[in-house]
Amino acid sequence: PWCFIGKRRLESALEQAKSRFPHLSFDVRWRPFQLNPDFPPGKGLDKMAYYYSKFGEDNVKRMIPRMKATALEHGINMNYGGTVGNTLDSHRLIWLAREVGGSDLQDKVVESLFKAYFEDNKSIEERDVLLECADESGLGDKCREMFSNDAMGRGAVMREKEDYGRAFQCSGVPMFVVDGKFVLNGAQEDTAFLRVFGKLS
Repeated sequence: PWCFIGKRRLESALEQAKSRFPHLSFDVRWRPFQLNPDFPPGKGLDKMAYYYSKFGEDNVKRMIPRMKATALEHGINMNYGGTVGNTLDSHRLIWLAREVGGSDLQDKVVESLFKAYFEDNKSIEERDVLLECADESGLGDKCREMFSNDAMGRGAVMREKEDYGRAFQCSGVPMFVVDGKFVLNGAQEDTAFLRVFGKLS
């Protein structure tokens, strides 16, 4: 959930930066990271059952109302149904979006995936759901072509995940790297991004 909230906070900072740092230009790139790389492909585990087993039922029941309230402050109607699974195919779709349409299309696909997963309780490890997100973003035909070739994008995603994770010691998400040198871990407030942007000017 913090990835979606972090996205909204970054977007707020970027909007403010237009007037505060008009000489700066920004290109947002989404990098792959897998929370559950050892899960099998296809539909995953029940999300709540997984959270209960990982964090404890009482902790989860205390956490969810706070998370929902925080998400709502950012216009996100956070839900906790659906499943948790292997997201390699979703990262292939995100990779494909940038290859085809650059940062704008990649961000559009990420937004569609986040809404599907966090708001609509859909399983973004399932290809039918990924195709829905691709269709919404105008990438449907290219996505179908990719899914007909299981090797397409797989190597690029895995190399990027390993190289970027190693370079910045990424062990969790969200993590934001600004200008290749300033690392912000977690869903930082927009003010944290703005402080970093100020260092670039």
